[in-house]
Amino acid sequence: MARLKKVFSAGRREESTRSDCYVEIDVKPRGGVSVFLESKVSSLYGSSISVLAKEVCAAIGLQHADLRIIDQGALPYVLAARIEAAVKRALPSTIGEYLTGTVTRKKLLQGKDRPRRTRLYLPGNEPKFFVNAGLHRPDVIILDLEDSVALGEKDAARLLVRNALRSVDFFDAERSVRINQGRPGLEDLRTVVSGKPDLILIPKCEDAETITVVANELRSLERQHHVGREILLLPIIESALGVVNAYAIASSSVRVCGLAIGLEDYTADIGVERTAEGRESLFARMSVVNAAKAAGVQALDSVYADVDDSNGLRQSTLEARSLGFEGKGCIHPRQVGVIHTAFAPTKMEIERARQIVRVAEDARKNGSGVIALGSKMVDAPVVLRAERVLRLAERFGEEGGVS
Repeated sequence: MARLKKVFSAGRREESTRSDCYVEIDVKPRGGVSVFLESKVSSLYGSSISVLAKEVCAAIGLQHADLRIIDQGALPYVLAARIEAAVKRALPSTIGEYLTGTVTRKKLLQGKDRPRRTRLYLPGNEPKFFVNAGLHRPDVIILDLEDSVALGEKDAARLLVRNALRSVDFFDAERSVRINQGRPGLEDLRTVVSGKPDLILIPKCEDAETITVVANELRSLERQHHVGREILLLPIIESALGVVNAYAIASSSVRVCGLAIGLEDYTADIGVERTAEGRESLFARMSVVNAAKAAGVQALDSVYADVDDSNGLRQSTLEARSLGFEGKGCIHPRQVGVIHTAFAPTKMEIERARQIVRVAEDARKNGSGVIALGSKMVDAPVVLRAERVLRLAERFGEEGGVS
């Protein structure tokens, strides 16, 4: 009697697909692993793809199967992730994994205080966006496993994100992952931590206990995967309850480097429309800023949804800066430069900061407790703010932002 085929698949096969592949797998009782490849580059890379497919199957423990691969420009780390996803859908109880090689990363500015002016969100199941993301020079790249990934594709996206963390050069961007809420988020961590991300974003965070649970899970996984450092946390406040508990969340762990606010979900939670003017969210935004500053961490603003409105983005960023935010989310690479310029100190601010620091240094040398610039007295907080402006100017160049 003929064997009844049961085919499992992963990946994309639409005509518009690029930088991805589609994998079908039919598990057999015997006969080893056979690979059937459709690819425009099969004459050049067909044998390498076949070897990779068999290596993935061996690593996971699959001995007998037919694999059909439709390649549409997928890089090896994508092929490996899609093959692994298909195998694990066929054999859900398997615990093996195939870890791709890691790229050499130059020594980056690390720590809680590194700049996070821009956070560029990339859909975690869309590898076509990964390879060139670092060219746009965002401060943070977010591989998103939450809202941008369909429920039935979360398992495949986790593997793809893990491999991207290991294999893609994101230049000097902080590499981060936005996980899902609750138990699915812990499952995300168990898959992606072997990629050694710098930062984990926790969506819809409403209490300090959530941070504690994630931090405890990270501690165990960091030891298991020899991460060698503490992965930082960035909670996203997206509800009325989250706003109320913002300080408790911000101060709940030394891993927390900032608080971000998500205004689409927040306005939905309080039952209002999000407007360009933003009066409906001012209380929440200022609450997040105040909580972050009180806890000694960064305050990061929400995304600006209209990618075609550069002037609106500029004004929104300038407003965010005036409220005390230190960064803003991006949903398109073209937003990165606009936000960086808006957060940069202006030439006038730089020059005034130099004058303030100069008179403060002169006062200290002369043993004077009184600092004056012209007819105005300068107190210690003003000096600290001026020193921060000069640090920003030194770090990002002195061309000056928008006035």
